[in-house]
Amino acid sequence: MKILQICHRVPFPPLDGGNIAMFNIAKSLADNDCEVHQFALNTNKHYVTPESLPSYFHDTLHFDSVSINTNVTLGGALKNLFGSGSYNVDRFYSKEVEEKISGILSENDFDIVQLETLFACPYIPVIRKNSQSKIVLRAHNAERVIWKRLSEGCRNPLKKIYLKFLASRIERYEKKVLEEIDALVPITPVDADIFISEGYSGPMLTVPIGLDGNEYSLSGKRAKLNLFHIGSMDWLPNQEAVKWFVEKCWDLISTKHPGLQLHLAGRGFPSSLMSVRKPGINYQGKVDDAMRFMSDKQVMVVPIRSGSGMRVKIVQGLALGKTIISTSIGAEGIDVIDGENILIADTPEEFQNQISKCIADTDYCYKIGENGRKLFEAKYSNEALGKSLKTFYETLIS
Repeated sequence: MKILQICHRVPFPPLDGGNIAMFNIAKSLADNDCEVHQFALNTNKHYVTPESLPSYFHDTLHFDSVSINTNVTLGGALKNLFGSGSYNVDRFYSKEVEEKISGILSENDFDIVQLETLFACPYIPVIRKNSQSKIVLRAHNAERVIWKRLSEGCRNPLKKIYLKFLASRIERYEKKVLEEIDALVPITPVDADIFISEGYSGPMLTVPIGLDGNEYSLSGKRAKLNLFHIGSMDWLPNQEAVKWFVEKCWDLISTKHPGLQLHLAGRGFPSSLMSVRKPGINYQGKVDDAMRFMSDKQVMVVPIRSGSGMRVKIVQGLALGKTIISTSIGAEGIDVIDGENILIADTPEEFQNQISKCIADTDYCYKIGENGRKLFEAKYSNEALGKSLKTFYETLIS
C-alpha cells in the first residue's frame, strides 16, 4: 500500500503532541509494510532545515517539503473579515505548495492521501484533480471546539467577539471538509462523536496517538514527589492552563505544602507568564530533552481548560509511570479511570486535595503511575495502532 501523508508542518523535532502524532503514525504504517511518502509545509514558525533531519525521514519516508509563511497579519485578518473563509486555515494555503503536491501526485500512484489536521485540507481540490487516491482526514482535534472553548473562557469583550467569529468560520469550514473526504480518522472517541454530530456519516476509525514503548523504559527507582507541566506554550490552551494553575491553584497548594516544587517547561513561554514569581515555581522554558526533564519528577499536572483532541504528554506520562493529575477536559479521549490510573481535578480545591492525597500516601501516588504504565502498554503502543489503521485502509480501497 502506498500512502502520501501531508503534514501542516515538519514533524520534527518530536517535542510536542502534533509532531509526535504525525511522525509516529507514519513510522507505524511504515513498520507495517506500507510505503509512506511524507510531504510537509515547512512553516516559518516551525522551520526545519531539511538537511538536518534524521536519515529515516529521507530513506524511509521519502520526505519532501515546501517553505511557507503562515504568520498572522493585520491585513490578512482584516481581509478575512470581509471574506467567507477561515483565516486559521487560509494561512496554510500557497500556490507553490499546491504545485508541489500536484507534481508529487503526477509522479506517483497513491492508494491513500492522509491529511494531517484541518490545516492540510486546502489542498483537497488539487488532490482530486490529480489523483484517484482515497482522501483521509486525520483529525488531531475538533478545531471548532478549541476556539469555542477559548471564546467562552475569554474575559476581554472584544477578543471574545473575535474568538467567537473565528470559531464560527472554522466550524463552517470543518463541516465543508467532512463532505469532501473519503474517510475520517479522529484521534479520540469524543472528537468522533463531535464529527458525527456535525453530520459526518462516512467511513471512520478512531486511532489514538501511539508511542514506541521501547523509548519509554522505566528507571526502576521512584522519582521525587514534585510537580511538573510540560507543553508547547505557543499553543493558547496551554497558556490559558498554566496561567490559571499559577494564579488560581498554586497559592492554595503551596500554603498547605510549602516545600513543594512546580517545574514548568515548554517552548514559547510568554514573558507575561514567566514574570509571575511565586515561591516553589521554577520556569525552565524550552527543554531539549523532554524525557530527561520528566524523569526525576513524579506528578504531572495537566490543567487544560479548553482544547480538543488527545494530550500526547498524558500518554507520555502514562508510558513513564507518572502520577497524572488532570482536568476532565485534559483527559478527554484517553481511556483512563479516575482513582485507578489518573487523578481528575477541575477546581483549585480539587487539585489541592489530589496533591495532598499523593503526599499523604506515597504508595497510593506511585500505584496510580504504575497502573498508568499498564494502560499504556495495553492500548497505546505504536505497532498495534499502525496495524489497525492499515487494515482500515485496505478495506477502504478494496
